[in-house]
Amino acid sequence: MREFPLPDLGEGLTEGEILKWLVQVGDVVELNQPVVEVETAKAAVEIPAKWAGKITSIFHDEGTVVDVGSPIFAVDTDPGAGDLPEPSAASLAAVEIAPAEGAVEPGLIGGPAPGGRTAVLVGYGPKTGAAKRRPRKGAGVPAANGVPVAAPAPVAPEPVRAAPEPVRPAAVAPAPRSGGSTVAPGGLVLAKPPVRKLAKDLGVDLRTLTGSGPLGSITRDDVHLAASGSATAAEPAPVGPGTAAPAFGPDREQRIPVKGVRKLTAQNMAASAFTAPHVTEFLTVDVTRSMKALDRLRGRREWRDVRVSPLLLVAKAVLLAVGRHPMVNSTWAGDEIVVKEYVNLGIAAATERGLIVPNIKDAGRLTLRELADAMTALVQTAKTGRTAPADMSGGTLTITNVGVFGVDTGTPILPPGESAILAFGAVREMPWVHKGKVKVRQVTTLGLSFDHRIIDGELGSKFLRDVGDFLADPEAALLGWT
Repeated sequence: MREFPLPDLGEGLTEGEILKWLVQVGDVVELNQPVVEVETAKAAVEIPAKWAGKITSIFHDEGTVVDVGSPIFAVDTDPGAGDLPEPSAASLAAVEIAPAEGAVEPGLIGGPAPGGRTAVLVGYGPKTGAAKRRPRKGAGVPAANGVPVAAPAPVAPEPVRAAPEPVRPAAVAPAPRSGGSTVAPGGLVLAKPPVRKLAKDLGVDLRTLTGSGPLGSITRDDVHLAASGSATAAEPAPVGPGTAAPAFGPDREQRIPVKGVRKLTAQNMAASAFTAPHVTEFLTVDVTRSMKALDRLRGRREWRDVRVSPLLLVAKAVLLAVGRHPMVNSTWAGDEIVVKEYVNLGIAAATERGLIVPNIKDAGRLTLRELADAMTALVQTAKTGRTAPADMSGGTLTITNVGVFGVDTGTPILPPGESAILAFGAVREMPWVHKGKVKVRQVTTLGLSFDHRIIDGELGSKFLRDVGDFLADPEAALLGWT
Protein backbone atom coordinates (compact mmCIF):
# COMPACT_ATOMS: atom_id res chain seq x y z
CA MET A 1 0.00 0.00 0.00
CA ARG A 2 1.45 3.36 -1.01
CA GLU A 3 0.20 6.87 -0.37
CA PHE A 4 0.55 9.43 -3.16
CA PRO A 5 1.41 12.98 -1.95
CA LEU A 6 0.53 16.13 -3.88
CA PRO A 7 3.74 16.85 -5.83
CA ASP A 8 5.47 20.19 -6.21
CA LEU A 9 4.38 21.32 -9.66
CA GLY A 10 7.15 23.90 -9.92
CA GLU A 11 7.57 27.66 -9.46
CA GLY A 12 7.51 27.35 -5.66
CA LEU A 13 3.83 26.43 -5.46
CA THR A 14 2.76 25.43 -1.96
CA GLU A 15 -0.83 24.24 -2.44
CA GLY A 16 -3.37 23.09 -5.01
CA GLU A 17 -7.12 22.66 -5.23
CA ILE A 18 -8.68 19.31 -6.11
CA LEU A 19 -10.81 20.13 -9.16
CA LYS A 20 -11.91 16.67 -10.29
CA TRP A 21 -11.17 13.07 -9.49
CA LEU A 22 -10.69 11.01 -12.65
CA VAL A 23 -10.87 7.68 -10.76
CA GLN A 24 -12.88 6.18 -7.92
CA VAL A 25 -12.04 3.92 -5.01
CA GLY A 26 -11.73 0.39 -6.36
CA ASP A 27 -10.52 1.41 -9.84
CA VAL A 28 -7.39 -0.25 -11.20
CA VAL A 29 -4.98 2.28 -12.69
CA GLU A 30 -1.95 1.92 -14.91
CA LEU A 31 1.39 3.65 -14.60
CA ASN A 32 1.17 7.35 -15.65
CA GLN A 33 -2.61 7.18 -15.99
CA PRO A 34 -4.20 10.57 -15.08
CA VAL A 35 -5.80 10.23 -11.67
CA VAL A 36 -6.78 13.70 -10.50
CA GLU A 37 -7.09 17.21 -11.92
CA VAL A 38 -5.55 19.86 -9.66
CA GLU A 39 -5.68 23.63 -10.01
CA THR A 40 -2.54 25.36 -8.89
CA ALA A 41 -2.03 29.09 -8.66
CA LYS A 42 -1.20 29.08 -12.36
CA ALA A 43 -3.18 26.41 -14.22
CA ALA A 44 -5.21 23.21 -14.07
CA VAL A 45 -2.96 20.15 -14.28
CA GLU A 46 -3.74 16.44 -14.56
CA ILE A 47 -1.55 14.41 -12.20
CA PRO A 48 -0.67 10.85 -13.28
CA ALA A 49 -0.23 7.82 -11.06
CA LYS A 50 3.36 6.92 -10.15
CA TRP A 51 2.45 3.27 -9.61
CA ALA A 52 0.10 0.78 -11.18
CA GLY A 53 -2.41 -0.79 -8.85
CA LYS A 54 -5.81 -0.44 -7.24
CA ILE A 55 -7.11 2.80 -5.72
CA THR A 56 -7.93 2.00 -2.10
CA SER A 57 -8.50 5.46 -0.59
CA ILE A 58 -9.19 9.04 -1.68
CA PHE A 59 -8.30 11.41 1.15
CA HIS A 60 -9.76 14.71 -0.12
CA ASP A 61 -13.02 15.70 -1.79
CA GLU A 62 -13.29 17.87 -4.88
CA GLY A 63 -12.92 21.56 -4.05
CA THR A 64 -10.48 20.96 -1.19
CA VAL A 65 -7.23 22.95 -1.07
CA VAL A 66 -4.33 20.62 -0.22
CA ASP A 67 -0.77 21.51 0.79
CA VAL A 68 2.09 20.19 -1.32
CA GLY A 69 3.36 16.95 0.22
CA SER A 70 0.05 15.94 1.79
CA PRO A 71 -1.28 12.48 0.75
CA ILE A 72 -4.21 12.70 -1.64
CA PHE A 73 -4.90 9.02 -2.42
CA ALA A 74 -3.59 5.52 -1.70
CA VAL A 75 -2.75 2.73 -4.16
CA ASP A 76 -2.48 -1.00 -3.52
CA THR A 77 0.44 -1.93 -5.75
CA ASP A 78 -0.23 -5.68 -5.28
CA PRO A 79 -4.01 -6.03 -5.49
CA GLY A 80 -3.73 -9.73 -6.35
CA ALA A 81 -2.71 -10.52 -2.78
CA GLY A 82 -6.19 -9.71 -1.57
CA ASP A 83 -7.32 -7.71 1.42
CA LEU A 84 -7.67 -8.93 5.01
CA PRO A 85 -11.31 -9.33 6.04
CA GLU A 86 -12.68 -6.60 8.27
CA PRO A 87 -12.99 -7.93 11.85
CA SER A 88 -16.45 -7.80 13.37
CA ALA A 89 -17.27 -6.11 16.68
CA ALA A 90 -17.68 -9.51 18.33
CA SER A 91 -14.25 -10.69 17.22
CA LEU A 92 -12.64 -7.51 18.48
CA ALA A 93 -14.30 -7.96 21.89
CA ALA A 94 -13.04 -11.53 22.09
CA VAL A 95 -9.38 -10.60 21.77
CA GLU A 96 -7.62 -11.44 25.04
CA ILE A 97 -4.72 -9.46 26.46
CA ALA A 98 -1.56 -11.49 26.94
CA PRO A 99 -0.70 -12.30 30.59
CA ALA A 100 2.01 -10.34 32.30
CA GLU A 101 4.39 -13.28 32.53
CA GLY A 102 4.20 -13.88 28.79
CA ALA A 103 6.39 -11.09 27.56
CA VAL A 104 5.23 -9.96 24.14
CA GLU A 105 7.30 -7.81 21.82
CA PRO A 106 6.01 -4.22 21.60
CA GLY A 107 3.76 -3.60 18.60
CA LEU A 108 2.51 -7.21 18.42
CA ILE A 109 -0.93 -8.36 19.45
CA GLY A 110 -1.14 -8.20 23.23
CA GLY A 111 2.03 -6.16 23.60
CA PRO A 112 2.42 -2.63 24.89
CA ALA A 113 1.46 0.24 22.64
CA PRO A 114 1.72 4.06 22.78
CA GLY A 115 -0.35 5.84 25.41
CA GLY A 116 -0.36 2.94 27.91
CA ARG A 117 -2.74 0.90 25.74
CA THR A 118 -2.54 -2.71 24.63
CA ALA A 119 -2.16 -3.63 20.98
CA VAL A 120 -5.07 -5.63 19.62
CA LEU A 121 -5.95 -6.81 16.12
CA VAL A 122 -7.09 -3.36 15.01
CA GLY A 123 -5.88 -0.16 16.66
CA TYR A 124 -4.44 -0.04 20.20
CA GLY A 125 -7.41 -1.14 22.26
CA PRO A 126 -8.91 0.69 25.25
CA LYS A 127 -6.95 3.00 27.53
CA THR A 128 -5.75 1.50 30.82
CA GLY A 129 -6.85 4.51 32.89
CA ALA A 130 -10.38 5.01 34.05
CA ALA A 131 -12.47 7.07 31.73
CA LYS A 132 -13.32 10.55 32.87
CA ARG A 133 -16.61 12.10 31.99
CA ARG A 134 -18.08 15.50 32.53
CA PRO A 135 -20.67 15.70 35.35
CA ARG A 136 -24.17 16.09 34.07
CA LYS A 137 -26.30 19.07 34.86
CA GLY A 138 -28.34 18.57 37.98
CA ALA A 139 -25.92 15.94 39.39
CA GLY A 140 -24.74 16.00 43.00
CA VAL A 141 -22.28 18.74 43.96
CA PRO A 142 -19.32 17.55 46.08
CA ALA A 143 -19.20 19.08 49.54
CA ALA A 144 -16.09 20.27 51.32
CA ASN A 145 -15.61 16.90 53.09
CA GLY A 146 -15.75 14.99 49.79
CA VAL A 147 -19.24 13.57 50.35
CA PRO A 148 -21.43 14.45 47.42
CA VAL A 149 -24.53 16.41 48.23
CA ALA A 150 -27.58 15.53 46.21
CA ALA A 151 -28.92 18.33 44.07
CA PRO A 152 -32.36 19.55 45.07
CA ALA A 153 -35.21 17.95 43.21
CA PRO A 154 -36.71 20.20 40.57
CA VAL A 155 -39.89 21.91 41.61
CA ALA A 156 -42.70 21.94 39.13
CA PRO A 157 -43.42 25.52 38.16
CA GLU A 158 -46.84 26.90 38.89
CA PRO A 159 -48.96 27.63 35.88
CA VAL A 160 -48.60 31.22 34.78
CA ARG A 161 -51.81 33.09 34.62
CA ALA A 162 -52.49 35.20 31.63
CA ALA A 163 -51.77 38.84 32.29
CA PRO A 164 -54.70 41.16 31.90
CA GLU A 165 -54.79 42.94 28.56
CA PRO A 166 -53.57 46.51 28.94
CA VAL A 167 -56.05 49.23 28.48
CA ARG A 168 -55.32 51.00 25.22
CA PRO A 169 -55.96 54.71 24.78
CA ALA A 170 -58.98 55.70 22.80
CA ALA A 171 -56.96 57.42 20.12
CA VAL A 172 -53.31 57.11 19.19
CA ALA A 173 -51.45 59.52 16.97
CA PRO A 174 -50.37 57.87 13.69
CA ALA A 175 -46.77 56.67 13.60
CA PRO A 176 -44.35 58.52 11.34
CA ARG A 177 -42.56 56.91 8.37
CA SER A 178 -39.81 54.33 8.81
CA GLY A 179 -36.64 55.94 10.09
CA GLY A 180 -38.55 58.72 11.96
CA SER A 181 -40.83 56.73 14.27
CA THR A 182 -41.97 58.83 17.27
CA VAL A 183 -44.86 56.84 18.78
CA ALA A 184 -43.80 53.46 20.15
CA PRO A 185 -46.13 50.46 20.54
CA GLY A 186 -48.71 51.19 23.22
CA GLY A 187 -48.98 54.87 22.33
CA LEU A 188 -45.80 55.96 24.14
CA VAL A 189 -43.75 58.80 22.64
CA LEU A 190 -40.00 58.22 22.25
CA ALA A 191 -38.50 61.11 24.22
CA LYS A 192 -36.23 61.48 27.23
CA PRO A 193 -37.66 62.93 30.49
CA PRO A 194 -35.88 66.31 30.12
CA VAL A 195 -37.36 66.61 26.62
CA ARG A 196 -40.84 65.77 27.94
CA LYS A 197 -40.51 68.47 30.65
CA LEU A 198 -39.34 71.01 28.07
CA ALA A 199 -42.32 70.19 25.83
CA LYS A 200 -44.72 70.55 28.78
CA ASP A 201 -43.24 73.91 29.74
CA LEU A 202 -43.50 75.18 26.15
CA GLY A 203 -46.95 73.70 25.56
CA VAL A 204 -45.89 71.40 22.72
CA ASP A 205 -47.77 68.14 22.07
CA LEU A 206 -45.08 65.51 21.46
CA ARG A 207 -47.53 63.30 19.53
CA THR A 208 -47.60 65.82 16.70
CA LEU A 209 -43.84 65.78 16.11
CA THR A 210 -41.54 63.68 13.95
CA GLY A 211 -38.39 62.86 15.88
CA SER A 212 -34.94 63.40 14.41
CA GLY A 213 -33.02 61.47 17.07
CA PRO A 214 -31.96 57.83 17.26
CA LEU A 215 -34.78 55.40 16.40
CA GLY A 216 -36.99 58.40 15.68
CA SER A 217 -36.87 59.81 19.20
CA ILE A 218 -37.74 63.45 19.80
CA THR A 219 -34.88 65.78 20.75
CA ARG A 220 -34.75 69.21 22.40
CA ASP A 221 -34.18 70.79 18.99
CA ASP A 222 -37.40 69.21 17.71
CA VAL A 223 -39.31 70.73 20.62
CA HIS A 224 -37.78 74.20 20.14
CA LEU A 225 -38.60 74.11 16.42
CA ALA A 226 -42.18 73.14 17.20
CA ALA A 227 -42.47 75.95 19.77
CA SER A 228 -41.23 78.46 17.18
CA GLY A 229 -43.84 77.23 14.70
CA SER A 230 -41.36 75.90 12.07
CA ALA A 231 -41.75 72.20 12.83
CA THR A 232 -43.70 69.95 10.52
CA ALA A 233 -46.46 67.86 11.97
CA ALA A 234 -46.09 64.13 11.75
CA GLU A 235 -47.77 62.51 8.76
CA PRO A 236 -49.44 59.12 8.92
CA ALA A 237 -47.30 56.34 7.57
CA PRO A 238 -48.52 54.96 4.26
CA VAL A 239 -49.81 51.41 4.44
CA GLY A 240 -48.90 48.95 1.73
CA PRO A 241 -45.87 47.59 -0.12
CA GLY A 242 -42.72 49.66 -0.50
CA THR A 243 -42.88 51.34 2.93
CA ALA A 244 -40.04 49.37 4.51
CA ALA A 245 -36.56 50.91 4.51
CA PRO A 246 -34.05 49.19 2.23
CA ALA A 247 -31.99 46.54 3.98
CA PHE A 248 -28.24 46.22 3.50
CA GLY A 249 -26.83 43.03 4.96
CA PRO A 250 -25.02 39.76 4.29
CA ASP A 251 -28.09 38.28 2.58
CA ARG A 252 -27.53 40.75 -0.26
CA GLU A 253 -23.76 40.25 -0.49
CA GLN A 254 -21.65 37.68 -2.30
CA ARG A 255 -18.33 36.46 -0.94
CA ILE A 256 -15.91 34.93 -3.44
CA PRO A 257 -12.91 33.00 -2.06
CA VAL A 258 -9.58 34.35 -3.32
CA LYS A 259 -7.55 31.36 -4.41
CA GLY A 260 -5.78 29.77 -7.34
CA VAL A 261 -5.03 32.00 -10.33
CA ARG A 262 -6.80 35.01 -8.85
CA LYS A 263 -4.80 34.80 -5.62
CA LEU A 264 -1.45 34.55 -7.41
CA THR A 265 -2.37 37.39 -9.79
CA ALA A 266 -3.30 39.64 -6.88
CA GLN A 267 -0.03 38.91 -5.09
CA ASN A 268 2.07 39.50 -8.21
CA MET A 269 0.31 42.71 -9.17
CA ALA A 270 0.56 44.17 -5.67
CA ALA A 271 4.25 43.23 -5.44
CA SER A 272 5.02 44.69 -8.87
CA ALA A 273 3.04 47.89 -8.43
CA PHE A 274 4.82 48.79 -5.17
CA THR A 275 8.29 47.56 -6.17
CA ALA A 276 8.98 48.75 -9.72
CA PRO A 277 8.47 52.48 -10.41
CA HIS A 278 6.01 52.42 -13.29
CA VAL A 279 5.94 54.95 -16.14
CA THR A 280 3.36 54.73 -18.93
CA GLU A 281 3.52 56.42 -22.33
CA PHE A 282 0.90 56.46 -25.08
CA LEU A 283 1.05 56.62 -28.86
CA THR A 284 -1.85 56.85 -31.33
CA VAL A 285 -1.05 55.23 -34.68
CA ASP A 286 -2.68 55.05 -38.11
CA VAL A 287 -2.64 51.27 -38.77
CA THR A 288 -4.55 51.30 -42.06
CA ARG A 289 -1.59 49.86 -43.98
CA SER A 290 -1.19 47.07 -41.41
CA MET A 291 -4.86 46.11 -41.80
CA LYS A 292 -4.46 46.01 -45.58
CA ALA A 293 -1.30 43.91 -45.23
CA LEU A 294 -3.24 41.41 -43.10
CA ASP A 295 -5.96 41.19 -45.76
CA ARG A 296 -3.36 40.40 -48.41
CA LEU A 297 -1.74 37.85 -46.12
CA ARG A 298 -5.06 36.06 -45.54
CA GLY A 299 -5.53 35.82 -49.30
CA ARG A 300 -2.33 33.87 -49.84
CA ARG A 301 -2.81 30.15 -50.34
CA GLU A 302 -0.35 29.04 -47.65
CA TRP A 303 -2.03 31.32 -45.04
CA ARG A 304 -5.68 30.42 -45.62
CA ASP A 305 -5.82 27.99 -42.68
CA VAL A 306 -3.86 30.24 -40.32
CA ARG A 307 -5.45 32.55 -37.77
CA VAL A 308 -4.27 36.03 -38.71
CA SER A 309 -5.10 38.94 -36.39
CA PRO A 310 -3.74 42.45 -35.76
CA LEU A 311 -2.10 41.06 -32.60
CA LEU A 312 0.24 39.05 -34.83
CA LEU A 313 1.71 42.20 -36.37
CA VAL A 314 1.92 43.86 -32.95
CA ALA A 315 3.94 40.88 -31.68
CA LYS A 316 6.24 41.07 -34.70
CA ALA A 317 6.67 44.81 -34.19
CA VAL A 318 7.63 44.28 -30.53
CA LEU A 319 10.18 41.59 -31.40
CA LEU A 320 11.83 43.77 -34.02
CA ALA A 321 11.86 46.79 -31.70
CA VAL A 322 13.52 44.71 -28.96
CA GLY A 323 16.30 43.88 -31.42
CA ARG A 324 16.87 47.61 -31.87
CA HIS A 325 16.62 48.39 -28.11
CA PRO A 326 17.82 45.30 -26.17
CA MET A 327 17.72 47.03 -22.76
CA VAL A 328 13.89 46.89 -22.87
CA ASN A 329 14.14 43.11 -22.57
CA SER A 330 15.86 43.00 -19.18
CA THR A 331 15.36 42.36 -15.47
CA TRP A 332 16.29 44.32 -12.36
CA ALA A 333 18.41 42.07 -10.14
CA GLY A 334 19.29 44.37 -7.26
CA ASP A 335 22.97 45.14 -7.83
CA GLU A 336 22.83 44.49 -11.56
CA ILE A 337 20.59 44.57 -14.63
CA VAL A 338 20.24 41.30 -16.55
CA VAL A 339 19.82 41.95 -20.28
CA LYS A 340 18.41 38.88 -22.03
CA GLU A 341 19.28 37.97 -25.58
CA TYR A 342 16.17 35.83 -25.93
CA VAL A 343 12.56 37.04 -25.85
CA ASN A 344 9.98 34.90 -24.07
CA LEU A 345 6.99 36.85 -25.32
CA GLY A 346 4.04 36.79 -22.94
CA ILE A 347 0.47 37.14 -24.22
CA ALA A 348 -2.05 38.03 -21.49
CA ALA A 349 -5.14 35.82 -21.75
CA ALA A 350 -8.43 36.15 -19.87
CA THR A 351 -9.78 32.74 -18.80
CA GLU A 352 -12.62 31.52 -16.61
CA ARG A 353 -10.15 31.04 -13.76
CA GLY A 354 -8.70 34.54 -14.13
CA LEU A 355 -5.92 36.33 -15.99
CA ILE A 356 -2.87 34.28 -16.97
CA VAL A 357 0.19 35.22 -19.02
CA PRO A 358 1.66 32.25 -20.88
CA ASN A 359 4.67 33.01 -23.02
CA ILE A 360 6.19 31.89 -26.30
CA LYS A 361 9.71 30.74 -25.65
CA ASP A 362 12.45 32.43 -27.73
CA ALA A 363 9.83 34.07 -29.93
CA GLY A 364 12.44 36.21 -31.72
CA ARG A 365 13.76 33.16 -33.60
CA LEU A 366 10.36 32.28 -35.11
CA THR A 367 9.19 33.16 -38.59
CA LEU A 368 5.91 35.06 -38.96
CA ARG A 369 4.07 31.82 -39.80
CA GLU A 370 5.60 30.01 -36.81
CA LEU A 371 4.75 32.96 -34.58
CA ALA A 372 1.13 32.85 -35.76
CA ASP A 373 0.84 29.12 -35.06
CA ALA A 374 2.45 29.50 -31.63
CA MET A 375 0.09 32.34 -30.64
CA THR A 376 -2.97 30.37 -31.77
CA ALA A 377 -1.93 27.28 -29.78
CA LEU A 378 -1.08 29.39 -26.74
CA VAL A 379 -4.46 31.16 -26.62
CA GLN A 380 -6.50 28.02 -27.27
CA THR A 381 -4.68 26.10 -24.55
CA ALA A 382 -5.13 28.97 -22.09
CA LYS A 383 -8.89 29.17 -22.69
CA THR A 384 -9.30 25.46 -21.94
CA GLY A 385 -7.32 25.84 -18.70
CA ARG A 386 -4.64 23.35 -19.77
CA THR A 387 -1.64 25.67 -19.81
CA ALA A 388 1.38 23.98 -18.23
CA PRO A 389 3.14 25.82 -15.38
CA ALA A 390 6.35 25.87 -17.42
CA ASP A 391 4.60 27.88 -20.15
CA MET A 392 3.75 30.62 -17.64
CA SER A 393 7.22 31.05 -16.18
CA GLY A 394 10.29 32.82 -17.49
CA GLY A 395 8.52 35.58 -19.42
CA THR A 396 10.67 38.57 -20.40
CA LEU A 397 8.21 40.99 -22.10
CA THR A 398 4.40 40.97 -22.36
CA ILE A 399 1.60 42.19 -24.64
CA THR A 400 -1.95 42.65 -23.34
CA ASN A 401 -4.64 42.99 -26.01
CA VAL A 402 -7.25 45.16 -24.28
CA GLY A 403 -8.68 46.11 -27.65
CA VAL A 404 -10.71 42.88 -27.80
CA PHE A 405 -12.90 44.38 -25.06
CA GLY A 406 -13.49 47.59 -27.01
CA VAL A 407 -11.03 49.58 -24.87
CA ASP A 408 -8.75 52.17 -26.48
CA THR A 409 -5.75 51.47 -24.23
CA GLY A 410 -4.69 51.18 -20.59
CA THR A 411 -1.87 51.55 -18.07
CA PRO A 412 -0.88 47.91 -17.53
CA ILE A 413 1.08 46.70 -14.49
CA LEU A 414 4.37 44.95 -15.14
CA PRO A 415 4.53 41.20 -14.56
CA PRO A 416 7.15 40.49 -11.85
CA GLY A 417 10.65 40.26 -13.29
CA GLU A 418 9.84 42.09 -16.52
CA SER A 419 10.73 45.65 -17.46
CA ALA A 420 8.08 46.45 -20.09
CA ILE A 421 4.51 45.58 -21.06
CA LEU A 422 2.58 46.89 -24.07
CA ALA A 423 -1.18 47.48 -24.14
CA PHE A 424 -2.75 47.18 -27.60
CA GLY A 425 -6.04 49.04 -27.92
CA ALA A 426 -9.03 48.67 -30.22
CA VAL A 427 -8.65 49.50 -33.91
CA ARG A 428 -11.29 52.11 -34.84
CA GLU A 429 -12.22 54.09 -37.94
CA MET A 430 -11.49 57.73 -37.14
CA PRO A 431 -10.92 61.00 -39.02
CA TRP A 432 -7.18 61.35 -39.63
CA VAL A 433 -5.01 63.77 -41.55
CA HIS A 434 -3.48 61.70 -44.37
CA LYS A 435 -1.43 63.34 -47.12
CA GLY A 436 -2.78 66.77 -46.20
CA LYS A 437 -6.44 65.75 -46.20
CA VAL A 438 -8.82 64.56 -43.49
CA LYS A 439 -9.83 60.98 -44.29
CA VAL A 440 -11.35 58.04 -42.45
CA ARG A 441 -8.48 55.83 -41.35
CA GLN A 442 -8.06 52.83 -39.04
CA VAL A 443 -6.43 54.04 -35.86
CA THR A 444 -5.28 52.44 -32.61
CA THR A 445 -3.62 53.60 -29.37
CA LEU A 446 -0.65 51.87 -27.75
CA GLY A 447 0.23 52.13 -24.05
CA LEU A 448 3.69 51.16 -22.86
CA SER A 449 4.41 50.71 -19.14
CA PHE A 450 8.05 50.24 -18.15
CA ASP A 451 10.30 49.99 -15.11
CA HIS A 452 11.89 53.41 -14.72
CA ARG A 453 14.85 51.92 -12.83
CA ILE A 454 15.95 50.29 -16.11
CA ILE A 455 14.25 52.21 -18.90
CA ASP A 456 14.45 55.98 -18.94
CA GLY A 457 12.09 58.24 -20.85
CA GLU A 458 14.27 58.37 -23.97
CA LEU A 459 14.64 54.61 -24.30
CA GLY A 460 10.95 53.97 -23.61
CA SER A 461 9.89 56.61 -26.14
CA LYS A 462 12.19 55.25 -28.87
CA PHE A 463 10.96 51.69 -28.32
CA LEU A 464 7.30 52.76 -28.46
CA ARG A 465 7.95 54.89 -31.53
CA ASP A 466 9.53 51.94 -33.37
CA VAL A 467 6.54 49.72 -32.58
CA GLY A 468 4.26 52.45 -33.93
CA ASP A 469 6.38 52.94 -37.05
CA PHE A 470 6.16 49.24 -37.88
CA LEU A 471 2.36 49.22 -37.52
CA ALA A 472 2.04 52.39 -39.58
CA ASP A 473 4.00 50.88 -42.49
CA PRO A 474 5.07 47.23 -41.91
CA GLU A 475 6.53 46.70 -45.39
CA ALA A 476 8.84 49.72 -45.13
CA ALA A 477 9.92 48.74 -41.59
CA LEU A 478 10.80 45.21 -42.65
CA LEU A 479 12.85 46.50 -45.58
CA GLY A 480 14.58 49.12 -43.47
CA TRP A 481 15.33 47.08 -40.32
CA THR A 482 16.09 43.61 -41.63
